[in-house]
Amino acid sequence: MAPRLRVPHSHITLSVRRQKGLAYQYDMPIRAASTATVASTVVVPPPSLQRMNKNPPRIARTASVQPPSHRRPEERRSQLLRQYTSLIRTAPLMVFFQHNNLQSTEWAGIRRELSRALQKVDEQHASEGRNTTAMASHVKLQIIQTRIFEVALRIVDYFRPANMTGAESGEDILTHDLSRAAHDAVYKTKGKHELATILSGPLAVLSLPNVSPEHLKAALSILAPKASGFSAPTRKANPGYHEPTVQEGLQKLMLVAARVDGRVFDLEGTKWVGSIESGLDGLRAQLVHALQGIGASVTSTLEGAGKSLYLTMESRRSVLEEEQKEENGEKAESGGKET
Repeated sequence: MAPRLRVPHSHITLSVRRQKGLAYQYDMPIRAASTATVASTVVVPPPSLQRMNKNPPRIARTASVQPPSHRRPEERRSQLLRQYTSLIRTAPLMVFFQHNNLQSTEWAGIRRELSRALQKVDEQHASEGRNTTAMASHVKLQIIQTRIFEVALRIVDYFRPANMTGAESGEDILTHDLSRAAHDAVYKTKGKHELATILSGPLAVLSLPNVSPEHLKAALSILAPKASGFSAPTRKANPGYHEPTVQEGLQKLMLVAARVDGRVFDLEGTKWVGSIESGLDGLRAQLVHALQGIGASVTSTLEGAGKSLYLTMESRRSVLEEEQKEENGEKAESGGKET
């Protein structure tokens, strides 16, 4: 078999190239005409009346994962606002402290001693067999931006998406914390919150996930033993608490107020919450004892009124019987004299 000859593309003459190009140029209209003939035979049905009356879907201006908002979500202030609203909703017990330029080493020492004190309370509950969850790892002491925190408080306490009526109840109205509806709802309440007077200057907040007077007492004995009246740990029991770094940091902290289940407590109220014995179980026992005492006093009062009425009626009956006997005796004596 004779070998095949392969001619390079560059050796092909220009005339051959032109012939191929002309053949392809004349072949394309024939193909297009045949395709158009086949397509013209297909009958396309007209759109239905329901489809014609239906409005086309709206073009989304924002991504589905990020709904439109009044505040820019990429800014740090917006993220802090969302963080603070979540903290307020999930922490029923918060204690506010005023701090004065604490250093990072002082904050680290204070948080370390606070965690140790709370862990001891959890261990005590576990040894007593209480069915409670450990809270030491969930308690946080953090510095807050007061102006943003005040806005978060107003959104949580005053903004009610369920009460929106009229145009605000449509599908396009968003009610998240960064929405325009939330901003308009709380704009007129600026400076009217109960905590607005103390939300000025440098503040730190201690947040607890549950209302536990025992954990609050342990925290106050570390952070503010003098103001709260709860004794601080001794040097022998906890030598780390008496380190100079920790003591210098504690001198720069001042207890201001507390928020318990949506209610604001001053210093005396905070001390009262922390002094409840046996936690909420002890408070429930005191309430039951008080209700039982009230019931017993009401019962004794009602019984006393009935007894006094009975004694009064009996004494009156005895007096009437004696008077009747005396009258009968006098009549009998007068009848005997006449005979």
